[in-house]
Amino acid sequence: MKRAIRYLRFSQLGQSNGSIERQEMYTDQYLQYNNIQLVDTFIDRGKSAKTFDRPDFIKLQAFIAKHYKSVDYLLVDQLDRFSRDAGEAMNMVKQFQRKYSIQIISVTEGIIFDYDTPGSFFRAGLQLLLAEEDNINRSIKVRGGLYTARAKEGRFLTREKPFGYVKVGEGKQRHLEVNELEAKVVREIYDMFLRDVPLYKIKEAAYEMGFDRKGNMAVDRVLVNPVYAGLVRVEPFKDLPGGLFPAVHEPIVDKATWQMVQSKMKKVDKVKVVVDDEIPLRGVVKCHCGVPLTGAPSRGKSGKYFYYYKCKHSKHNNISAIKAHEQFLNACNLMSIPEKKIKEIRNGCYASIEEEMKNNRKKAVEKKRELEEVKQRLHAVEEKWFKDEINKDTYDRWYSTYSDHILSLTAAVERLNINPDKAFELLDNNLGMLSDVRYIYDKATTLQKREFVNKVFDGNLYYQEGIYRTPTMLDLLSHNASKMEEKGYLIYNKKRDNLSIIPQSGR
Repeated sequence: MKRAIRYLRFSQLGQSNGSIERQEMYTDQYLQYNNIQLVDTFIDRGKSAKTFDRPDFIKLQAFIAKHYKSVDYLLVDQLDRFSRDAGEAMNMVKQFQRKYSIQIISVTEGIIFDYDTPGSFFRAGLQLLLAEEDNINRSIKVRGGLYTARAKEGRFLTREKPFGYVKVGEGKQRHLEVNELEAKVVREIYDMFLRDVPLYKIKEAAYEMGFDRKGNMAVDRVLVNPVYAGLVRVEPFKDLPGGLFPAVHEPIVDKATWQMVQSKMKKVDKVKVVVDDEIPLRGVVKCHCGVPLTGAPSRGKSGKYFYYYKCKHSKHNNISAIKAHEQFLNACNLMSIPEKKIKEIRNGCYASIEEEMKNNRKKAVEKKRELEEVKQRLHAVEEKWFKDEINKDTYDRWYSTYSDHILSLTAAVERLNINPDKAFELLDNNLGMLSDVRYIYDKATTLQKREFVNKVFDGNLYYQEGIYRTPTMLDLLSHNASKMEEKGYLIYNKKRDNLSIIPQSGR
């Protein structure tokens, strides 16, 4: 009695098991009618025929390699169950016959594949080619449908929802809606990145706030994903261009913020900043030679550790962190602003914000007008393309130019229409704190301290001969610069704005 194994498969897990049951029924009938003994069955559920990398097919190959002497046939319902890639399938079945003397039988098609019989070889090859053609047609329809859904309808179709959103609705009505709790985490990630917070600290903070995506690149993927700016990325399809298209879902960050993050992500950050609460000024303050100071603990005779700021050049700075911190706090004391001055600043800020918003509204109107003009130009290019008045290269060039311009103008309009209420609220809540700058700095986190120093001194704070020095400092906080120098805290030698002006006297 001849002996056989069989292979059953269907592509989509959403399909009914009836597909497998039908294949079992047809192969059972063939076995019974031809008096063939079934040795074993291998089933792949929800696996594509585009590749042979399927769990049970791999087991089938291992079984044949070990037991081929006791097997005569490999049964399939149809050859496309075996594979939809004609070339790979032909090579595989030839290998089974030549190496193991096992023949492939397509039960419902009535084909016994025999490489040495021309008619059998032709019929099997034809069936495999037809199966591959059907697969190609299906793929084209699927990709065309995906392009339409994404580019024309702005739908987000990826199976896994992005962090910050929930999926609602069914079928074509299925769409993303903002999950406000998660969205706050996403906005904080973008905000910290733009404030130069080290990426590893952003990741720590994100997970503390409830970010639940795993992997070393999970936060990086949030920063580059256009879905958060209300966009979908679309692959080109035939003659239709790919790129970023407006989506129907609500954005979590505005397009201007997203674009700034993309620009910053492209810059290679060669220096990895490690934040230590004991030495917050490490890498922020520079030695007089221009090299950022490092910092490390040193163990004393008593076994206690003391922190120091050091230059990589051995004969340059080696400063006690306690001394450096106390000097800086004393300088902060003299940066504090009197209440009278704060009131003047508040009134001036209110007037400036209102004037700025007034100008922004005018600019927004101009940008909207320009945006409509560019959209009309893009529409005209599309019309010419549809009427075959321009070639594909010309269409692609102008489509890319106009699309980028539209994206930029849309982001500008959003930025110019920002509600000023948030700015006034921040001003009222925080401006009064300038009356005690030392307290602000002392209570700040390590990251906030670093940001404060960089903002106040524009990244130009140095240490030389036991005192801080800087050529740049915020005018608002420099009113006691002479006292800072007198007391030995900080020397502010203001950098001349116009170096072409030659002093009338002096060295």
